[in-house]
Amino acid sequence: MDNYLTQKRIDFLTEDYCQGFIKYCGLKALRVKKGFFESQVVIEKSHRQQDNFIHAGLIATMADHTAGYSAFTIVPEDYRILTIEFKINFLKPAYGNALKCRSKVINKGKQIIVSESKVYDVRDKSEKLVAKGIVTMMAVHGEKICKE
Repeated sequence: MDNYLTQKRIDFLTEDYCQGFIKYCGLKALRVKKGFFESQVVIEKSHRQQDNFIHAGLIATMADHTAGYSAFTIVPEDYRILTIEFKINFLKPAYGNALKCRSKVINKGKQIIVSESKVYDVRDKSEKLVAKGIVTMMAVHGEKICKE
């Protein structure tokens, strides 16, 4: 697993990031570099919980999914990434008009990859760190993935 990040791969990962549940949540890819992925979501009323803060489930989903795509930047195209564990610390409530997540690979093994995600609450023009996550993932050859 070495240098697999071409412009074609960046374009693919940018588009691939936003599908299924992630598309439903409104997350979008912003920046992609080797070992790094950044995403954003513009906050809608449906993203908020009963006290008008941004729901922790959205923050956790963003941290996990964005970390997975940071890992995708360092594996061959025929590999898939599966989360095997993640931990998140919520540092303060989020209430702004958008969230940004920046994830970077912090440990790269042959099969196990660990990324750190930082989630920021975008309040007007400022960003406040509201959560940090550590995500452990496994790189699996695509032919080993169950397809139904």
